[in-house]
Amino acid sequence: MSELTKEATKEQLLYANILEKGMFTGLALMIVTFALYIFGVMTPVIPLEAVSSYWSQSVHDYLVALNTNFLHQDQLLTGWAWLKFLGKADFLNFLPVAILSGVTIVCYLAITPGLFRRGDKAMALMAVAEVVILTLAASGLLTVGH
Repeated sequence: MSELTKEATKEQLLYANILEKGMFTGLALMIVTFALYIFGVMTPVIPLEAVSSYWSQSVHDYLVALNTNFLHQDQLLTGWAWLKFLGKADFLNFLPVAILSGVTIVCYLAITPGLFRRGDKAMALMAVAEVVILTLAASGLLTVGH
């Protein structure tokens, strides 16, 4: 077992730098996309004045109402299907959330080669496992329930 130090490793610094840049990028995009939405620069799927009427609904009921009243798709909008509607202000707001959610995967991908190079196979394998698990979870291939 290695001795504990108070100094960060190269991998820890790389992870932190990527996380910081990803967080600021996501936050800036969140502010921009929300401004486009609330100031009416882009048209939303659901008119801004109608949004609050959907807040009390369950997710399923909301998806049915969204599809019935606005989208008129063959299937309910689930998973990554929102990407089709990035031209609408309310769906564009999902993009920074996806970036913020995915930055951890990028961080683990970036540090994995360094972990292997310095011979820390256990941490490298955990980083690889983390990338695989998070990517599978984000892909929608792993589902629970119906």
